[in-house]
Amino acid sequence: MIARIFSEYLLYTRCPFVSKAYFDNFDEYFDGKSMCNVVREERWDDCRIISLFSSALAPIWVSRVMVGLKEEPRLALKFFRWAERQNGFHHTTECYCILAHILFCSRMYIDAHNILRDLATSNRVFPSCQIFDVLWSTRNVCVPGYGVFDSLFSVLVELGRVEEASECFSRMKRFRVLPKARSCNYLLQRLTRIGKGELSRKFFKDMVGAGISRSVFTYNIMIDYLCKEGDLKTARSLFGEMKEIGIAPDIVTYNSLIDGHGKFGQLDESVCIYEEMKDAGCDPDVITYNILINCFCKYENMPRAFKSLREMKENGLEPNVVTYSTFVDAFCKEGMLQEAIKFFVDMRRVGLTPNQFTYTSLIDANFKVGNVGEALELAKEMFEAGIELNIVTYTALLDGLSEEGRMKDAEEVYRAMLKSGVTPNQEIYTALIHGYMKAKRMGDAMDILQQMKGEDIEPDLMLYGTVIWGLCNQEKFEEAKILFGEMKGSGIVANHVIYTTLMDAYFKAGKAAEALNLLQEMQELGICLTVVTYCVLIDGLCKSGLTQEAIDHFDRMPDVCLQPNVAVYTALVDGLCKNKRLETARKLFDEMLGKGLLPDKTAYTSLIDGNLKDGNIQEALDLRNRMIQTGVELDLHTYTSFICGLSKCGQLQEASNLLDEMIEKGVVPDEVVYGCLIRKYQELGNMDEALKLNNEMVNRGLVRGISDDATPNIQT
Repeated sequence: MIARIFSEYLLYTRCPFVSKAYFDNFDEYFDGKSMCNVVREERWDDCRIISLFSSALAPIWVSRVMVGLKEEPRLALKFFRWAERQNGFHHTTECYCILAHILFCSRMYIDAHNILRDLATSNRVFPSCQIFDVLWSTRNVCVPGYGVFDSLFSVLVELGRVEEASECFSRMKRFRVLPKARSCNYLLQRLTRIGKGELSRKFFKDMVGAGISRSVFTYNIMIDYLCKEGDLKTARSLFGEMKEIGIAPDIVTYNSLIDGHGKFGQLDESVCIYEEMKDAGCDPDVITYNILINCFCKYENMPRAFKSLREMKENGLEPNVVTYSTFVDAFCKEGMLQEAIKFFVDMRRVGLTPNQFTYTSLIDANFKVGNVGEALELAKEMFEAGIELNIVTYTALLDGLSEEGRMKDAEEVYRAMLKSGVTPNQEIYTALIHGYMKAKRMGDAMDILQQMKGEDIEPDLMLYGTVIWGLCNQEKFEEAKILFGEMKGSGIVANHVIYTTLMDAYFKAGKAAEALNLLQEMQELGICLTVVTYCVLIDGLCKSGLTQEAIDHFDRMPDVCLQPNVAVYTALVDGLCKNKRLETARKLFDEMLGKGLLPDKTAYTSLIDGNLKDGNIQEALDLRNRMIQTGVELDLHTYTSFICGLSKCGQLQEASNLLDEMIEKGVVPDEVVYGCLIRKYQELGNMDEALKLNNEMVNRGLVRGISDDATPNIQT
């Protein structure tokens, strides 16, 4: 290694300590003719060869031999390849460059290209960008052929070393040996494909500044990239520029512009470009129509999509798999599954084979409408047709099965995916975690989360929110708190959904102070509170007995441009009733009606319950009548409030009538309803009615027999 570094150093400094006399002696010992004979006759055991490679200066001497063989390029290449196979020997950068010049001057362009590629990919001491300097310093070995510099530039682009290629371009521009337009276009294309936006824009300007001839291909690369990035203004500017300098746009140019404007919702502009394209004598192709159809479908303009399909057929173009699949996907997203299936059948009828995209759209749509069997049948059909399931298809399957609670099937699909060599991504893990949480298998969900992190896939905001929600639902508040802290520690800022979820959990756990701390944190971070946040806040404060604080927050809602909805009003009405502030609850209820908001059964039930507890039987009955008039059905909670309230007020007959009514309407009474009536009958000494009701409870399976808890003090 030391010898190699030393020899490279000698090369780069041009060996100042080696005298001319020394090299003169070298020429006497190794004349070109004898060396050519040695190489030609493959006398690799010749003493001169052995002597040469036994020296630490062998790499430098080999470079001199290469110069001596410049008239015999094939022999030079043969000697070079033989030398590199010798133990402990490494060619210098200068030797590579000398050979590249020799080969290029002899029109052995592919060999020259390969030598430069070998040099660029070898573990050189000096950076690749300095190869140009050595190539320039050795240019006079042969009659200068400046195309070799373009070859070096192309090699760097080919290897994906775009920054080095850009630096090489700068050096070439400085020495006035510019690369060919084709090579520049190749770099421009590589830059745009790997997302080096700023570098691609700079390089395009450098190309123009250097006077390199631009072609329609050059403009197509930039226009396509700019359209995909959404910089439509610059794309249109280049479109105008190319026409000004006499470069006629082709179908690729027009398709890029139509697609770019369409994908960003500028459908009318896309149509204008399409019309301009036809006026310019450029006939639309299948790709053009597929772009238009896709854009119209994306923005739910199906009539115009069908119009494009008709035009396509009228112009003698046959719809392809992409055309049909686009319509299938659009119908699936619109929930029009039958229409999607019709297109699916039609495409096969005309001899087209559905692809991954077609099947995945249908699988996902079937899951969303609950057709699990059909979704799995499509996956099976896909497999039998030899169409590989990709990550998107597996995501649709896992998401659908998890949503349906079929975790055993989801696990089987997951194992099949791993077996097929598809690597799980964040969406796959998210689907599994969501499914496990729905199945209340938090342990499995947390295992998947840890597995995901172990594979360096960081959870995103949505996934953190989903897991925190699941933990809160299972009252695992400490774990939710830890995960929340971990999320913030990873630099992800929680949104209003996560804060609201945690606030709700803290309130339900009786930790009002912690919930209010989260509210303060939200406000300090500038996270906007939503109506849902206020609903959770007001409900939590009321249930914590902090009704005045709840009212204060309710009154502040208009200050942040939020109007209370039915849920917010209901939460406050319910809280006020439960905290014996009935008059305030009545006013709030009337205010809700005055704003045109229709109270739901929960709001009615809260106010009915409050009135009955306050002994206002008639007002409670009036509310019941209003419920019926407005089409709000009484549910178990409403009937329970009425029956228990009337029983406590001694209105047993009315309570019994309501019991009969609820049974007649299909609302099944529970143990609480029966218990209210039974206890009241016991208090009044009417044991027959109490026993009768108790027997009904037994017959309904609510209790096994006479229960002291359900029917206290019953004597037989």
